[in-house]
Amino acid sequence: MRRFLSILLLAVILLTGCQIKPMEETEATAPSGSVAPPASKPSEPAVPDAVQTYLQELTLAQKVGQLFIAEPEQLWKKSGAVTEVTGELKAALEQYPVGGMILFAENLISPEQLTALTKELQAASQIPLFIATDEEGGRVARLANHKAFNLPKYENAAAVGSSGNPQAAQAMGSTIGAYLKEYGLNLNFAPVADVNTNKKNPIIGTRAFSSDPLIADKMAKAFAQGLREKGVAATFKHFPGHGDTVEDSHIGLATNRKTKEELQNCEWIPFQSASRTDMVMVGHIALPQVTGNMLPASMSKEIVTGILKQELGFSGLVITDALNMGAITKSYTAGEAAVTALQAGCDILLMSEDLEEAFDAVMDALENGTLSVQWLDDTVYRILRFKYEHKILTF
Repeated sequence: MRRFLSILLLAVILLTGCQIKPMEETEATAPSGSVAPPASKPSEPAVPDAVQTYLQELTLAQKVGQLFIAEPEQLWKKSGAVTEVTGELKAALEQYPVGGMILFAENLISPEQLTALTKELQAASQIPLFIATDEEGGRVARLANHKAFNLPKYENAAAVGSSGNPQAAQAMGSTIGAYLKEYGLNLNFAPVADVNTNKKNPIIGTRAFSSDPLIADKMAKAFAQGLREKGVAATFKHFPGHGDTVEDSHIGLATNRKTKEELQNCEWIPFQSASRTDMVMVGHIALPQVTGNMLPASMSKEIVTGILKQELGFSGLVITDALNMGAITKSYTAGEAAVTALQAGCDILLMSEDLEEAFDAVMDALENGTLSVQWLDDTVYRILRFKYEHKILTF
């Protein structure tokens, strides 16, 4: 009898075991413009059940907050740059619990002050924050170019790229990552993965490593590796490519008029080196020869979900370029931009023109079904997992 029961129990285990899938392999229903968490590969580190448990303990507002990275001034009710955390800022962060902060030169006074500021910001948030900046090396380096900081400086990415040596780019990323980590920053909006193919381009130029896509690819990949080695997350920017435009998207919509085949053979090559533990920043760039319209990439499901996520297979986090730039504010309200970018497939919204309006618009979209709660859980799960893998969120 015992032998019969043992055989029966073994049969039940075998039959049920093949029906159970890990959480990341379970398909989830998502609205237009979103995707479920990608399935993990055997070689990837297992994500603990604690990430999912942690997610379920968050309020709806806290989940929505994870979709936003904001300037501290967007929570600040007074004029002037934020250089310390006050009671008012803490209260605002409780009402609009954003997932991250971006710091600029005006937020910096000294190394000691910056270290204190990042610690205070983390202490004020119930959920560990992304604390980000733009530290590309060259003219876009918020810390290295600040007079109060004695840090290594680089001429520009193009000068490093001209060496043809990826180790030089990796050393550059490692050097930058080390001092960012020291001051409490954990996310860098770099490397620039654009290919500088248009001499009339007013915004990229020497910020790109090269006009050769293969060199740009090797350099961006190596730079990102250098950042990761020091515990700082990398962001490849600006997909689908800002290097062959003649417009500045800070002012108005930029346009790349190449065909899909041309983009595949040039602009998109460096972005394929971005890993699941990196971000990709999507720019406000129209591709009329690909989409047949002038919709900016950051608002386009065809580009974000169809091309970046599905065709190129990127499974990391997708962040918009700053949503307070002229390319967006001339055509969208803050609320419209936020919801449209999320529907397109973006995971994180950077610097909405009006944080409160954008935050409330996302909450409304969840309430009226424009965005689903299942989609929100899937997206926030991937954000929290990203933070966990970068040791920003710990258990």
